[in-house]
Amino acid sequence: MNVNEKLYREDGAKIADATYFRRLVGGLNCLSHTRLDISFSVGVVSRFMHNPSKLHLVAAKRILRYVAGTTNHGIWYSKEPSFMLTSFTDSDWVGDIENRQSTSGYVFNLGSGVISWCSKKQEVVALSTSEAEYIAATAATCQVIWLRRLLSDLKQKQSGATKIFGDNRSSIAMTKNPTFHSRSKHIDIRYHFIQTCVSSGQIVLKAYDTIE
Repeated sequence: MNVNEKLYREDGAKIADATYFRRLVGGLNCLSHTRLDISFSVGVVSRFMHNPSKLHLVAAKRILRYVAGTTNHGIWYSKEPSFMLTSFTDSDWVGDIENRQSTSGYVFNLGSGVISWCSKKQEVVALSTSEAEYIAATAATCQVIWLRRLLSDLKQKQSGATKIFGDNRSSIAMTKNPTFHSRSKHIDIRYHFIQTCVSSGQIVLKAYDTIE
């Protein structure tokens, strides 16, 4: 997507063919199950299925052109002596400028390749970047628990805590502090599930600096 482009529901542009738009985005959505690099972009254009405009259609076609130009991209799985599960998580803040909700994203590596990923709009409005990152890390933690159990059933039990890398040190500090202070006391209790997983040694959060 265009980095500086913001999509609105009521953008003043002409209405596009809704049936064609839904068919196009539906195909991209299916493709995102094997192409994690378009997950976020497809999720954004999917928000305008009910009443798409010409600008929304242009954004969807841009994704399609990107896919057409990167058909040689894929995930390479090579032989590994050990399968260690690791995760990277991130979020934007107030990415949806209309309802002020942020978007969570995570990706999981097992050995040499990616096996699981997600890009999803958060259900609540985060009051800070730290809170948005905290909620994203909790979503990744839920996936960690499921993947660890699945790998255990496949005789690939993970030894030690699964590392989750994030670029917000404040949110990492929040996961290690069970006390409800001013920055976290208003957060829905279900998102504090991550603190239990950290204290039990199932996961460990690590700082990972990203480059803009």
